[in-house]
Amino acid sequence: MKKNLCLVLAAVMLVSIALFGCEKKPTLYVYNWGEYISDGEDGSLDVNKAFEEKYGIKVVYDTFENNEVMYSKIKGGGVKYDVLIPSDYMIERLIAEDMLQKIDFSNVPNYKYIDAKYKKLPYDPNDEYSVPYTVGCIGLIYNKTMVEEPPAGWSALWDARYEKKILMINNPRDAFAIAHSVLGIDYNTTSEADWQAGAAKLKEQKPLVQAYVNDEVFNKMELGEAALAPYYAGDFLTMRDNNENLGFVYPEEGVNTFVDAMCIPKNAANKAAAELYINFMLEPDVGLANAEYIYYASPNTAVVSNPEYSLKDDPIIYPDDASLPKTTIFTNLPTRTLNQMSNLWDEVKLH
Repeated sequence: MKKNLCLVLAAVMLVSIALFGCEKKPTLYVYNWGEYISDGEDGSLDVNKAFEEKYGIKVVYDTFENNEVMYSKIKGGGVKYDVLIPSDYMIERLIAEDMLQKIDFSNVPNYKYIDAKYKKLPYDPNDEYSVPYTVGCIGLIYNKTMVEEPPAGWSALWDARYEKKILMINNPRDAFAIAHSVLGIDYNTTSEADWQAGAAKLKEQKPLVQAYVNDEVFNKMELGEAALAPYYAGDFLTMRDNNENLGFVYPEEGVNTFVDAMCIPKNAANKAAAELYINFMLEPDVGLANAEYIYYASPNTAVVSNPEYSLKDDPIIYPDDASLPKTTIFTNLPTRTLNQMSNLWDEVKLH
């Protein structure tokens, strides 16, 4: 396996020399979620810098707010990335639209560290296009000083007592899933009537909403500017570090569980370096640095089994089955349904 990696690196350098000359480094373009990699802050490992120093490959690193923003940018064809880190249902869509290429796993020997329960999942059933990066669930964050009692379910986001103190997640798939939870509708429904009902529920909520947020949720909840916000469990831990008055629940109606995974776009210019980067991200020390920094659950067995991993028993990101309500993983929706969701989301935001 080490021989394979050396050959990959040699190939990358030879291509670089042929294209750019001896003095220029090859470049790897990575597109990931915001706040989603150990970046050297507070003494943490700067993962991208460590990769650059180890392999002599420059990393150009861009971030996106949600899967839909990422999809729109790469679908437009104006930019090319070598590594993407989208979520499960979006990976399924990208595969269906022939926008990803298969990974040569002989160049990713550290794939051996991925827990078997995160392999052969519905979005990539033959484990050909993706390598898990993080896993987790969405839940409900609340400010204990502003909420009269710990919320039990998503319906708290429609509670008039918290008018203009409610933040709503600013992406359609999660927002509709929350509305569908309250209505008892499956997240992956393809019924037009179900999506209309979800939109009506979101429009009903809108007068209570202070703002629709993605990464802005960190400042708003940490500074005590809002009472309630749906967001991801790992991010709650980051917020709680900065505001001890924050609490978290998995709503009783059910939650989305997800896998974010590393992929290589069809039009990637540097596949060899992309596979080198993916393998690097699975190195036990790199995986540990990322897990400690971003606070999401890790699918990497070398991380979870490491006695130095401070979050290995954390009940928020590693809940036992008894503490979780029903969980559902998003699946790719038919084009007709996706178009309806997008149009209805625009209506909600403009309502």
